[in-house]
Amino acid sequence: MDLSTVHQGVHKRRKKKRVGRGPGSGHGKTGSRGSKGQYASAGAHMPFPVFEGGQMQLFRRIPKRGFSNARFQKDYLIVNVGDLDAAFNDGEVVDRDALRRTGLAKGPADGIRILGNGELTKKLVVKAHHFTKSAAEKITAKGGTTEVIPPPKKPVRNKMRPRPPKAK
Repeated sequence: MDLSTVHQGVHKRRKKKRVGRGPGSGHGKTGSRGSKGQYASAGAHMPFPVFEGGQMQLFRRIPKRGFSNARFQKDYLIVNVGDLDAAFNDGEVVDRDALRRTGLAKGPADGIRILGNGELTKKLVVKAHHFTKSAAEKITAKGGTTEVIPPPKKPVRNKMRPRPPKAK
C-alpha cells in the first residue's frame, strides 16, 4: 500500500453540486435532469417503494381480511426463576429497576413476566406484572413473596354528553 494515495478521492470539504448555473458549469440548462420526462420538473416525486408504474399496487390487489391485535398487544420482558437465582442475593427485592441493573430486563416493555424455568435456592421478594403458577410456587416455597404490580387504570370516558344546566 502506498501512503501517498491513501486519501486520494476523499474530500473533507467537497463543494455542493450547483446545477442550472450556465453551460460553463457542466450542469447547466437542464440541471442534470435530462430533457423532458416525468422527473425533469421540480414538482416530480420519485416513485415510492410500492409504485408499480401505474399498475394497481400489490397491497391494493390483495383482499384485506381478518383482524390484527398488534395495535393493542402488550410486550412483556420475560425472566426465568433460574435467572433470578443467579443474579440476586438472598433477601433482595427484585423489581423492574433491579432487573434493568443486572441486565435481565433490556429495552422498552409494558411489563415483566416471571416464568418458572430453573431452580430457586434463595428467598426473594419479587415484584412483577405477571407470574406463572410454577414460578409463584417456587418463589413462595423458598420463603419469598410475589407482588403483582397492577396495570395502569383505564381512563374514564364519558360517552354521553353532559346535559346543559336547566335555566330557572
